Amino acid sequence: MSNPYLFRTVRAGGSLSLALAWMLLGISPTLASDRGGAVYVLTNQAPNSVLVYARAGDGTLRLSRSFPTGGMGMGNGADPLGSQGSLVLGRWRQLLFAVNAGSNDVSVFTVQAAGLDLKLIDRAPSGGTMPVSIAAHGRLVYVLNAGGTPNIEGFFLDPTTSRLVPLPGSERMLPGGAASSPAEIAFSPDGDVLMVTEKGTNKIDIWQLNDDGFAENGTTTDSSGATPFGFAFTQRDVAVVSEAGPSALSSYDIDDNGTVDLLTGTLSDGQKTNCWVVVTRNARYAFTTNTASGTISSYQLTREGFLTLLNEVAANTGSGTAPIDMALSANSRFLYVREAVKGRIDGFRVESDGSLTAVTSAGGVPAGAQGVAAR
Repeated sequence: MSNPYLFRTVRAGGSLSLALAWMLLGISPTLASDRGGAVYVLTNQAPNSVLVYARAGDGTLRLSRSFPTGGMGMGNGADPLGSQGSLVLGRWRQLLFAVNAGSNDVSVFTVQAAGLDLKLIDRAPSGGTMPVSIAAHGRLVYVLNAGGTPNIEGFFLDPTTSRLVPLPGSERMLPGGAASSPAEIAFSPDGDVLMVTEKGTNKIDIWQLNDDGFAENGTTTDSSGATPFGFAFTQRDVAVVSEAGPSALSSYDIDDNGTVDLLTGTLSDGQKTNCWVVVTRNARYAFTTNTASGTISSYQLTREGFLTLLNEVAANTGSGTAPIDMALSANSRFLYVREAVKGRIDGFRVESDGSLTAVTSAGGVPAGAQGVAAR
């Protein structure tokens, strides 16, 4: 019997109609009108909290408020958790999930008032030690724990309260064990596959998800290059993975049966130590932060998921700024990047040709923060 908490997420018809209209008119979704929204930053402090920045229609930011997670962050430096996805939006961007690495739990907020008001509705044990990344699809949530012997743990969102309900027996240990040093967990767009990157073993882990939400038939694939870190999916189930060792991107076709096929292998951006990667909603462009170089690189994607380097330095945040976490606004019109050293969030407008135009810089981010999400 299928679990009553699990519901597959489908894209709203209105969104599809709008996207179709853009394509018929030859207009890139990144150029659509924007009424503004919000950008969120996880402070990763003790105690932990989420900073909310009001985002205007022109992409500029204003620090609005801070909301406690009820838990504890941990670590310091540019990349204290060594992960992507420690703060993510889910359920049509109406819920916000945050990891509390110092207290081994995760927090759930409802997103209200055009994204500027958060209400803490739940805080639940992560099912392991040092949660660093979280994934949400429909009412299914999985957490990646990086401490001790790294593992993943599953939850359902209660359909009435949106509180996390543990999925008994969902724990899966990572194939790389204590040496895995995992970086990110995420669902494929259709929710049929769960993926994890292991920095320490240079592996990519894949599980299929059954109708009851259990991860099964786990497989492990060698990464094309060293230190697979962040990744992002296109709507065609192509995973674009950053490789921090060579500072490169690779792309993989991820089949619903768990098969992983390399499309583009280790395509260097000529920079140093890339970490986070995002893909625009129209799946035409990918951006990656080069933390040791103080730059952002851009890549172009074909419909099939093959990569070409577009610009080694699409944007330059400056030497010693350590750009790392980043997120695209809901329609991919704006890209937001955390400067780890300067304590700022920089914003760029994504042009139709994939170039970036600086539009804003806002301070107030504490040292040791980790995690950025946008709507």
